[in-house]
Amino acid sequence: MKTLMRSLVLLLFVTSAVQADLTISSIIGDNMVIQRDQPVVLWGWDEAGQDISVSMGDAKATAKAADDGSWSVSLPALAAGGPHEITFNGSSDVTIKNVLVGEVWLCSGQSNMEWTVAQSLNPQEEIKAGTHPRIRHIKFPHVVSDKPIDNARTNGWTETTPQTVAGYTAVGYAYARFLQKELDVPVGIIGCNWGGTRIEPWTPPVGFQSVEALKDIADDLANYPRKNDKGQVQVQTPLAIYNAMVHPILKFRFKGAIWYQGESNNGEGMLYHEKMKALIYGWRKVFDNPDMPFYFVQLAPYRYNRPEALPAIWEAQLATLSVEGTGMAVTTDIGNVGDIHPKNKQEVGRRLSLWALAHTYNREVGIVSGPLYKSMKIEGNKIRISFDYTDGRLAANDGKDLSWFTIKGKDGEFVEAKAVIDGQTVLVSSDEVEDPVAVRLGWNELAEPNLVNAAGLPASPFRTDR
Repeated sequence: MKTLMRSLVLLLFVTSAVQADLTISSIIGDNMVIQRDQPVVLWGWDEAGQDISVSMGDAKATAKAADDGSWSVSLPALAAGGPHEITFNGSSDVTIKNVLVGEVWLCSGQSNMEWTVAQSLNPQEEIKAGTHPRIRHIKFPHVVSDKPIDNARTNGWTETTPQTVAGYTAVGYAYARFLQKELDVPVGIIGCNWGGTRIEPWTPPVGFQSVEALKDIADDLANYPRKNDKGQVQVQTPLAIYNAMVHPILKFRFKGAIWYQGESNNGEGMLYHEKMKALIYGWRKVFDNPDMPFYFVQLAPYRYNRPEALPAIWEAQLATLSVEGTGMAVTTDIGNVGDIHPKNKQEVGRRLSLWALAHTYNREVGIVSGPLYKSMKIEGNKIRISFDYTDGRLAANDGKDLSWFTIKGKDGEFVEAKAVIDGQTVLVSSDEVEDPVAVRLGWNELAEPNLVNAAGLPASPFRTDR
């Protein structure tokens, strides 16, 4: 009986192998959005040696499955539009429908990016108004792997309706709405995010290898990701999420990425800047997109009970603007110090979209950021602070005296300061400080400074004593 059972199992295995069906990557499917003006790369698996043909309208491409069964084709770039159908012919036939061509963005990070429309501000109104047939969304379930895998699990692309939108990334959805309205083309958002995760598991090996400050991690990548005593891959180790959720979509074309993460790396200070560089350089390399736009969110104030740790992360994020092709949405005015997940994700998405519309799409949208520290000048017992992104005017968003400025003398500690707007600069002083040397703004995790520019966008916290 045992011999018979083994024979039946072997027969079933051989039969299934012989009758293998054409498979396409899980990110390719009904309702998807293809990145416009770039070659349309499509891929999957079939029997080794199987001839594959793919057609989309008048365009057609062919391939032969390799020894491992993999195949890939490229169709000519398309202008925005649709809907289209794509037909795949191999050992079996597959047709995907309702495919649009437009702008596609990767929406990644931890819980504040994963936070859904249903969990955010005005959920019932958002869901009721959620009919946007030209906005599409796909979500990646949480998976880790100790080695790169070829095909990710996904929940499939959906067209935006009141029945589907509740589960979308709220930041990504708001971002997509602003882009879609301004550009008047379809927009696809890829929800590849995971609450509570650090930046390291998202970063590819080449990213760590490109940053000298991360040489220790780069040299030890062969030992990652480590497993626990049950043989399970540890989520927070380098490569764990990259292997399972990013590597499978390396061939997929998209415009750029938006990123909301850092809470789980709080306490690392400027080391986080180095890790952000590794992620950006790494993704640009593995996606073969050296100029890939990367727009990110500066964390909101929150009571971590480590007063200066969060400002040090703010500083690291601010420093990352030195990387070409990046932009940062400041959120010090729309947070909730008692909730690590502020609900106003709509404004976060809008502020990210300003960067994209201005710098990726060359649209006239006005100023894209709140005031960012530029320089300081000591003038007697005062320090004059100059900013970029003033939009011609500085103000207090509540009409009160400027808040959360501190100043330090040569031999003293930082003390609360008086800050006065003088044109497009701020003069900072204190009766306790005769010979000032440094100024800080918002150098506390609970800080919600009231300094804004003419567009009402808030200033980023900063310090002049690097």
